[in-house]
Parts: sequence; structure tokens; C-alpha cells
Amino acid sequence: MQNSQLFNHELAQKAEKLGQLPEEWLTEIYAEKWFKLFVPKDLGGLGCTLPEALKIEEKLAKLDGSLGWTVTLCAGAAWFVGFMDESVRKDIFPDEKLCLAGSGFVGGKANKVGDRYIITGSWTYASGALHATHLTANCEILEDGKPLLDKKGMPVIKAFVLDRKDVEILDGWNYMGMIATGSHAFKCENLSVPLDRCFEILPEKAQLIAPIYQYPFLQFAEATLAANILGISKHLIELIEHSFWKRHEYRKYDKKHLRYFQNLLSQQDKKLQKLRDEFYSQVDSSWKELNENGKISESRLKKVSKISRKLTQKCREINGKLYPFAGLEAAKTHTEMNRVWRDFNTVGQHALLIFPF
Repeated sequence: MQNSQLFNHELAQKAEKLGQLPEEWLTEIYAEKWFKLFVPKDLGGLGCTLPEALKIEEKLAKLDGSLGWTVTLCAGAAWFVGFMDESVRKDIFPDEKLCLAGSGFVGGKANKVGDRYIITGSWTYASGALHATHLTANCEILEDGKPLLDKKGMPVIKAFVLDRKDVEILDGWNYMGMIATGSHAFKCENLSVPLDRCFEILPEKAQLIAPIYQYPFLQFAEATLAANILGISKHLIELIEHSFWKRHEYRKYDKKHLRYFQNLLSQQDKKLQKLRDEFYSQVDSSWKELNENGKISESRLKKVSKISRKLTQKCREINGKLYPFAGLEAAKTHTEMNRVWRDFNTVGQHALLIFPF
């Protein structure tokens, strides 16, 4: 993270106006291969372990919420490389400016006719869609027009990787925060794609043998999102502290008020650090289990899920306790603090991490 000064308030403001990451940031992302955190080195990626990637994502989110989130979601979509056919891997992934944007929403239907799938649908919240080279989309599967059902009678769901030129981006990201993620919707109609563009995100369906592709998707998603929320929270707390002491310069708080704030800040910092340590400890333990046993126990996976959600809940509480001490500066619409606060209160709404259990 040698060029962290590049990710400054001025470029973050520019990113918000653009509604996407600016070219200066994208150039650095391509150079550092952050969109390819989980892509094997022989395909031009970093080949990171999950613990390594989480620390990178946390640092990026601390620099800027939209930056961290976009890298996390696009790198997460590129993680699907482990489940794609070799023909697709070799065709798509060597591109130095590869960027996959994806949606977890099952928004389409894919009808298998002969040696092609015909896809129609629309999908929401594809972070990074405006600079993506490809998009991933979940679809219900049909064969010759008839829905395909699994053993439980439920629709069969598979994922597809689509070329950017074959889809239409829809202006659907109109929220108060994470504006520069450009998390727009996209759609296609009667799009014909070859069979090898289809894949399934299940450990037993992995095409590559690296342990990262055996890590269960739910806990993978929960942990990467929690790392972002942690990074944004650390940024916000730093800004709140700075604002408080700036206010003190002209308000001249007495010793009683200063002591109260210092004690509160110290308590919350310790809580956050303790949770951060516990979070990484559980992820590290799960990664160790995976490497040693070839799988992760259900009890360990539950612990990873629980700490990811607990960390998110505690970030909400800590930020809520400290935020008033920033004063009205925090409510000015164009300040760095207001942007970080908006980012936190947007990303904190993610459905995966709403409940503490």
C-alpha cells in the first residue's frame, strides 16, 4: 500500500461526482492486481489466501469506502475463476484490466437449447459495473423451455459470466453512500452464450485445486464484507477524534468533558481492537483447518459467521456512541467525515450482516 496518498479526499470527492472509481485509482488497482486477489498467479492474479486478502480489503476500505467495497466485490466475482471451465479462464483472465462485477440476485432465466443457453433477465447491485469487462449473473435453468428442478423440487440455479458488451447497464444506484461503487443494475434479453459460460459455485464443482476455492461462499462473503465495515469504521473514528480536538481549540472544553471523551474513545478503541483480533483469529483458524483437513468444520464456520456479524453490530454501536462528539461538522454534506458516515450507514444495511446471530 505504498501509494496510499493517492487515495485522498479530493479524489474521493471526484469519485462521488463521477459515480465510479476515478481513472487514477483504477490505474493503481490494475497495477497492484487488487481485482485479482483470488486469481492464480499463472493467470495474472495475486493468488491470495483469505486472511491475506481480508487485510488488504480492510486497508482499502479505511482509505475510502467505495474503493474498498468495489475491490472486494469485484475480487469476489473474480474468485469464481476457480469454478469456471479452463477455456473461459484462459480466454478472460489474462487481461491486465480484467474486472468482474457480479450480482447475487437470481434475476434471470437461462434456457438450454442445443449447445447454447438463451438468457433473459435483470440483476441488481453490481458494484463496479461501469468499468467491468464482464458481469456474473445467477439464473434459473430451463431445458427446451421447461424449468429444471433439483431433488427437493426447487429450481436449479447456476451462474454465468457475460461480456460487458452483451448487457445493458441500468442506472439503479441512487443511494446516499457508497456512491462511487457504481453499483448499478444490468439486463440482457435473449442473449445466446456457449455452455462453457455457465458454472456452479460449490466446493465440489471447483475446477482449480487451491484451498481458497474450497472455502464456503457464505462465510467468504460475510468475512469480506465485515472487513470492509471494519475499515470504514476505523476511518470514521479517526475523523471523529480529529473533529473533537479541532472543536476544543475554540470551545475550550473543561477537564471533566475532555476526560469523559478520552475515556470513551479509549474504551471503544479497545473494544474494536479486541473484536478485530477475534475476527482474524477465527478466520485464521478456519483457514488452518481447511489446509490441514481439506474442509472446515461446521462449528468453525458458525464461529466465522458469528464474529463477522458481531463485528458489524459492534461497529454500529461504537460509531453511534462517538459520532455526536464530531459536532455539526459531521452533518456538513461535503466533508470527508460526512462521506465516510454515509458510506458506513449504506454498507451496514447489507442483508448478510443485519442480524447479530
